[in-house]
Amino acid sequence: MSRPSFAFDGVDSSMYYPDIASYIVKETSGSKVFMAKDTGRIIQPASLTKILTALIAIESGKLDQEVLITKEATLVEPTKAGLKPGDRVKLLDLVKAAMVSSSNDAAFAIAIHLSGSVERFVTAMNFRAKKIGMKNSTFTNPAGFDKGRYAGNISTAADLLALTEYAIKNRTFNDIAQMESILLTELNSNRLILLKTHNKLLAKYPYTVGIKTGFTRRAGKCLIARAQKDNRDVLLVMLNAQGDRWLLAEDMFEKAFALQTGKVRDYAASEDDDFNYRPWRR
Repeated sequence: MSRPSFAFDGVDSSMYYPDIASYIVKETSGSKVFMAKDTGRIIQPASLTKILTALIAIESGKLDQEVLITKEATLVEPTKAGLKPGDRVKLLDLVKAAMVSSSNDAAFAIAIHLSGSVERFVTAMNFRAKKIGMKNSTFTNPAGFDKGRYAGNISTAADLLALTEYAIKNRTFNDIAQMESILLTELNSNRLILLKTHNKLLAKYPYTVGIKTGFTRRAGKCLIARAQKDNRDVLLVMLNAQGDRWLLAEDMFEKAFALQTGKVRDYAASEDDDFNYRPWRR
């Protein structure tokens, strides 16, 4: 793992988090980066992938459509909403399940419904990612799997920030991203399924307004979070954290909010990072 470089002598070293492989904290309303490390490093994004899956579904204009759950969608593991072959669910509910409880079966059901197959949906994902500006990302499945037949899902903190900054322009996405629980309705039987968020930051840090967690053994603990405080709006992307990601995120947000507007820490990511926002370039 490369250590981050510093643009100026005497920079506050507390802005460096050695327990996180790659991260960036940035204001949403401009180009100010508060802290960053190895933002161009290729890392598996785990379930952060579902942000792109959800976004494609939202932009499809088909959220009111009923989705027939196929057997293929139910064969995924481990996090599932408990859908069964033959169930019918609104596409909107599947998006909520994928984002809020990180349900893999919901993500696969979205893909199959919108594109006819997982493979064709993956093609759409990669096309959409490039359009958004995700230059160093490749997706092999809609859920975030990174081993076996689905190995190859890769991204960077810079790319995931670009995705998230694009996604939060959508009101529907924002509404879903901050939900702590949902009631999914199976339309054949009107069966209700209660699903709760994995994002503990929503309960632990009062300024949090979403967005998505992720975890696999290969990817480690991942998090994309957004917080709003004192009329300021900040995004955080954290990849492969070894410590308590909730405490780390709260600390990073508080340090960012403590900085005065226009006085950004001159903290640089690695010199080889492929990232456009560089606060030390005036």
